[in-house]
Amino acid sequence: MSNVLGSIWWLAVTLGLLVTFHEFGHYWVARRFGVTVLRFSIGFGKPLWTRIGKDGTEYCISAIPLGGYVKFLDSREVEVSPAERAGDFTAKPVWQRMLVVAAGPAFNLLFTVVALWAMFVIGKPDYQPVVGRADNLAAVAGFAAGDRIDAIDGESVSNWTDANLVLLGHALDRRDVAVRVTGADGRTAERRLPLGTIAADKDELGAMREIGLTPKFLMPTEFFVGEVRPGSAAEAAGLRVDDKLVGVDGKPIATWNGFVEQVQAAAGTPLALDIVRAGEPQQVALTPRRETENGKPVWRIGIGPKYVEPPFDALLRYGPLAAVPAALRETGNLTRKTLEMIGRMFSGKASLQNISGPITIAAVANDSAQRGVAWFCYFLALISLSLCIMNLLPIPILDGGHLVYYLIESIKGSPLSEKALIAGQYAGLVLLAALMGLAFYNDIVHRLLS
Repeated sequence: MSNVLGSIWWLAVTLGLLVTFHEFGHYWVARRFGVTVLRFSIGFGKPLWTRIGKDGTEYCISAIPLGGYVKFLDSREVEVSPAERAGDFTAKPVWQRMLVVAAGPAFNLLFTVVALWAMFVIGKPDYQPVVGRADNLAAVAGFAAGDRIDAIDGESVSNWTDANLVLLGHALDRRDVAVRVTGADGRTAERRLPLGTIAADKDELGAMREIGLTPKFLMPTEFFVGEVRPGSAAEAAGLRVDDKLVGVDGKPIATWNGFVEQVQAAAGTPLALDIVRAGEPQQVALTPRRETENGKPVWRIGIGPKYVEPPFDALLRYGPLAAVPAALRETGNLTRKTLEMIGRMFSGKASLQNISGPITIAAVANDSAQRGVAWFCYFLALISLSLCIMNLLPIPILDGGHLVYYLIESIKGSPLSEKALIAGQYAGLVLLAALMGLAFYNDIVHRLLS
């Protein structure tokens, strides 16, 4: 329940900040050009709270918190008296209307830079890009535990988040890539990942699994019981959740997979588990029970692992001045990666499951907030940049669609006909509804499968 409430709260904070900033961009530029602003709304639908400002604008918070809008005085919608003509949006030169429309996405881009600057100044903790285990393609390429990834295809990486994003892009393109590493012995080497051999039917998760690089921070050195199944040998022996597993028959446990193999090797003979419970070493005797999986016999004691996330061991931080160019570079980098991902979705290289809706955004917002202010700033920057790019898509009813209208008007010397505008609005609504439907569908499927 706490996760649900936290997700709702951080979604509200995220949308409140970003929508307000986006709409303020429209509002601020419109006021600079003398446009009369009738309403500034955060959310759609019925207003829940309203206030009339000194400038005559009605400020309100509305019932559906999935966006917002700024309503201008528009002679296409209402009768405009000669005295009000100076504030009529449609009476402004087309270049001014284009700047007003572009201001929303521009303010989202500015917010992205500011959020990344704050992230760099605060310092974003992460994990070093050190390999914990190499399987599949990584093993073929010669990767080994302890390798530190320094650069991928010439692009420097400083933490595992960066390395993962860069690798994902190359994996989706099915393009072989050179990876420069520093081995555990301190020597620098270049490994070549044959990503072109990844099967075409593999999705993002399947492609990353095919690469086979497991980070060191996901390779725990301590092992705890996270689940004791009812009626199992472990329950009968008295094992409890949070018991620390130390050894089996006097042999220390090095990896969870190794522990599972020791249980299988016992093949029903009694085992002596060395554990630590509440700081006190103990020994528990139990006998694995035979079960059948996919028609084959397996031996189980009936416990599941508990993953304890290790502390971060990398910190990305700059001084206030150095953070400015760093934020600009990162904004450009993220913009490029986002546009490349959109291109991959259009070409079929990336799955449309990457389109997420408010449920996923809420969950990620909550997770980012729990990781600290810097991580939440990074999340806000990503969402703000996504809003900027999405709003610039040439879809009628979005800012990008309006910019297309005004571009056509500037070329032909007159506005589009009302019939063409209405047709565009309907087409835009259908496209937007389809995108939202896909986003909600992906959210629901991801929640059901997670």
